[in-house]
Amino acid sequence: MARTTTLLWGTAGLLFMALAGVAAYKALPILNPEVGAVAPLDEHCDLRSGPCVSSVSGGRISFAIKTTGIPLVKPLALEVVLDGIEASKVEVDFIGLGMEMGFNRPQLQAQGEGRYTGTGMLPVCIRVAMEWEARVLVTTAEGLIAAPFRFITVKDGAVVPGSKQ
Repeated sequence: MARTTTLLWGTAGLLFMALAGVAAYKALPILNPEVGAVAPLDEHCDLRSGPCVSSVSGGRISFAIKTTGIPLVKPLALEVVLDGIEASKVEVDFIGLGMEMGFNRPQLQAQGEGRYTGTGMLPVCIRVAMEWEARVLVTTAEGLIAAPFRFITVKDGAVVPGSKQ
């Protein structure tokens, strides 16, 4: 009886490890997609002042966070406008720089004429100021295009570092 129980637990453990391996294999392309072209980062971009634009693959990607102040844990109105790029899907991958903030990649909806809109949300952060990268991911027939846009969030009442507030 003890030998049968040990064999069953061993088989269950192997089955669990195999399922975990398949799940990880399937999830890897979703978490880390293979990017064909990357737009250069514009260090002078200020998403608090309005949209920022990157040129890549013979086209332009404009990104805006329409919600004033870019608050944490509140809905953010997002807009991407593509010029010279035909997309089948547009997503915005929010990445915390210097601190892992989890998977946060809303998909935007096509509005026509290269305009995509949607809603995202940034998680709460323990830091007074947090630097983020909004990586716009554009799926095209030629492959995935990524355009990085950086910004800083601050807790209520704090001043944005480097701003003229």
